[in-house]
Amino acid sequence: MTYQSALEHVRAVKAKLGNTWGAIHPEDAARMIVQNRFRTGLDIAKYTASIMRKDMAEYDADSSKYTQSLGCWHGFVAQQKMIANKKYFGTTDKKYIYLSGWMVAALRSEFGPLPDQSMHEKTSVPKLIEEIYTFLRQADAKELNDLFRALQKAEAAGDDAKVKAVEAQINGFQSHVVPIIADIDAGFGNEEATYLLTKKMIEAGACAIQIENQVSDAKQCGHQAGKVTVPHEDFLAKINAVRFAFLELGIDEGVIVARTDSEGADLTQKIPVSKEKGDIASQYISYLQTQEIDIADAQDDELLIKRDGKLHRPTRLASGLFQFREGTQIDRVVLDCVTSLQNGADMLWIETPTPNVAEIAHMVNRVKEIVPNAKLVYNNSPSFNWTLNFRQQAYDRMVKEGKDVSAYDRAKLMSVDYDNTELAQQADEMIRTFQADAAREAGVFHHLITLPTYHTTALHMHELSKGYFGDQGMLAYVAGVQRKEIREGVACVKHQAMAGSDIGDDHKEIFSGDNALKAGGTANTMGQFS
Repeated sequence: MTYQSALEHVRAVKAKLGNTWGAIHPEDAARMIVQNRFRTGLDIAKYTASIMRKDMAEYDADSSKYTQSLGCWHGFVAQQKMIANKKYFGTTDKKYIYLSGWMVAALRSEFGPLPDQSMHEKTSVPKLIEEIYTFLRQADAKELNDLFRALQKAEAAGDDAKVKAVEAQINGFQSHVVPIIADIDAGFGNEEATYLLTKKMIEAGACAIQIENQVSDAKQCGHQAGKVTVPHEDFLAKINAVRFAFLELGIDEGVIVARTDSEGADLTQKIPVSKEKGDIASQYISYLQTQEIDIADAQDDELLIKRDGKLHRPTRLASGLFQFREGTQIDRVVLDCVTSLQNGADMLWIETPTPNVAEIAHMVNRVKEIVPNAKLVYNNSPSFNWTLNFRQQAYDRMVKEGKDVSAYDRAKLMSVDYDNTELAQQADEMIRTFQADAAREAGVFHHLITLPTYHTTALHMHELSKGYFGDQGMLAYVAGVQRKEIREGVACVKHQAMAGSDIGDDHKEIFSGDNALKAGGTANTMGQFS
């Protein structure tokens, strides 16, 4: 809705019902309507799903048009990220937000900090989605409020050219509201539990749900040991549950990201039922580690598998979990991906042990042989030592090219002693282009960093505390924070306005007229930052 159409709408309502509405000025009401474009989370989910679908189609046509996001653990963090995007790039296009289950567990649980094992309250996930969108909508309201102030000023001055220019900015305003890819872990229970939680996440605004193929009650972080996967039919039931939740709530373009942890998982909880040779269950079973035995060696109540006319004993741990054969990880990843895409998923997430374009491409290209438009959401994880990994890749490349590497110790390439070397420069360039390279060569549509703001918060507090409580005192804050905010034009330096003070003042004036008691004025110290 444009400002003009909102204005006409309010005037029509007032003409129909407003005999006693003398204090309701259509301009003010229209302004507030425009500043609150989204009424519900479902409005947001529908809007952002259409953005993702458009971006996916553009990527299919041109792999240089990949998308990115940063993981955010608080609405304010997400808000500042999107404000920065508009400030520095003039747009929010192809810039999303990732909601990490890891950070919800570590930072948002009422139990306190928890590992990434789905032990946190599942309701904390939709609550964070709602919080993020509350802050993004407030960013819209603040920026539009500034524009409406400029419009009033131009109208009061009789500057028609300025009025038209500001109205064009208002009508062409790009929202800070962007897609959230939301982590539902392994679904927090059975398929019905997954469906119910998905609905809450969608109602909060999520247009994309990422779900993984681990056992829900044995879930582990993707970059830790002990992962246990489920048979495909169990996982597909949860994908179905997510799709039905989208359709029930009218989000027809909702996006499902199917994550496989099979690359780092060597256990499964149960053996699926194979109905015919070569079906998905049969393929899953074929990856189990087994030992051929004679029937006479079988124990009472033992589970055996018949394979090629012979009996096999699957390797079973004391926990009852079954072991996969070594060397089957990549084959299992490919089967997971193909099966998910052929049964309702829109995109893939392959959890890998290192960030290596060639290794990612090897898996994705095998999937593309069967599903040509397969697309990946890739975790540019802080769990990787990016410096060491890429210096080792650069080292191996130099060896392959026949270059002299005698000055380097491959096992100690993290050392600061190598920071200014040719090898380090090559590695940093590979890191810089990693996302573009992976988008082009490995089918990565979306690059995200899961936990960046966890680490930036820790680092910034470490640096500020070191100086402030040390010999720098107040200079640590002034030089390290405030002066940078002022010179970089960070909106948050005017923290009162960022928190909504100007919006509140304007609302008070709209509601109370000359009787409004406003916080702005000469006594407001925020004027020092004008």
